[in-house]
Amino acid sequence: MERVTRLLVAAFLLPLFFGFAIVDEGIVSADQSAAGAPSPAAASSPAAAASPAAAAAAPTPVPPLSSPTMVGPLQMASPHEINLPKLAPGFSELPPMIANIFDFDVNAVVSGFAMGQNHPVPGDFDAQVDASNAELIVQKADGPIQYYLQVGGYSIPALGAPYVNLGHAVNALYGPLPVAYIKLQPTDSFSIMAGNLPTLFGAEYTFTFENMNIERGLLWNQENAITRGVQLNYTHGALSGSLTWNNGFYSHSYTWVDGSLAYAFNSANTLSFVGGGQVGFAKSNNFATPLYLNNSQIYNVIYEYNAAPWIIEPYFQLTLVPHNPDIGVFKTTSTTGGAIFVSYAITERLFMAARGEFIGQNGNSTDGAANLMYGPGSQAWSFTVTPTYQYNQFFVRPEFSYVQAINYASGFVFGSQGTHPTQLRGLIEFGVIW
Repeated sequence: MERVTRLLVAAFLLPLFFGFAIVDEGIVSADQSAAGAPSPAAASSPAAAASPAAAAAAPTPVPPLSSPTMVGPLQMASPHEINLPKLAPGFSELPPMIANIFDFDVNAVVSGFAMGQNHPVPGDFDAQVDASNAELIVQKADGPIQYYLQVGGYSIPALGAPYVNLGHAVNALYGPLPVAYIKLQPTDSFSIMAGNLPTLFGAEYTFTFENMNIERGLLWNQENAITRGVQLNYTHGALSGSLTWNNGFYSHSYTWVDGSLAYAFNSANTLSFVGGGQVGFAKSNNFATPLYLNNSQIYNVIYEYNAAPWIIEPYFQLTLVPHNPDIGVFKTTSTTGGAIFVSYAITERLFMAARGEFIGQNGNSTDGAANLMYGPGSQAWSFTVTPTYQYNQFFVRPEFSYVQAINYASGFVFGSQGTHPTQLRGLIEFGVIW
């Protein structure tokens, strides 16, 4: 009964969310129309025409930086510059190239969320409240020596998997400095990065604020998120590529090689190919480094259309875990999946985002295939809808998601006994992007 009540409350809150957003848009539009349409007397007044306030144009906001990557519809805030050579005389006496390093930009993201779900697995809960982001972003994004530091706490809710709270995520995954790298850019077209880097794989990124949806998807569950290594980047006209040597699923072995190639047909249409994986063997096996996945290969084909009011991004993914009796893989095991992400701007502040996906793996319970999902031979599909409202630096977005497992093995899906094939979740995330 309590679960039904929560779902009814969520169904009641969603129309309220839309009603508030639409009413707010109407009020803002009316205010802007009234402010932007002067009275005839004012328009014909020489004093008004000559007024400095009337003649002065509003300052153009500084556009957000390209990192962190924001899929949309949420938008990163304009960067806040901190120029230490101007603030502290000692820095200005340094050689220009060194002094320039201390002229950097800062952003921050602070957000929390509440979640309710049915059929939680043991150790998970029907309902919970947590912080999803408490992160400071410091970066130098110009000049020959650049850097990026993202410090703080984060949680990473994902479909079809138990929720991992912020404290445990930081301790068990990538620590309080999940993304940190130095970037050398000797030319406009070539750069070298080294450190903790965002993965090249997939159409979703690690942190909630970067994505259309609060939760990461079923395909994302097969990908790595943060890697430590070295990456080369090159662009030539509409073509761009990257090549990286890294530690895969954040393991102790630097035995992964990945590459990506993207072609921008125009400002709205881009096609990308990504591939790579384990080229050796790694025995690491922990929460951040699943043994099977860390010995896998991943291949993506991703298409993106991004022209207001639409963002449409379908992608295909194939993963392979080669035959390896040393880690219990007695048959080469693969997953094949596809997903589509769609976001539509209803107004300049109100958006509707959705994701649909399907994934399946080969094998059966007797042929030696590894379990990469809900048992060998299992399949699953999901649907997620995330209405989003952002007003300047503030945002709020409810979310409803549904996962259905097919051909699953009993004990490997949802509920206290692992026997329920479905899971329904309702979430709401709210926060500030500064």
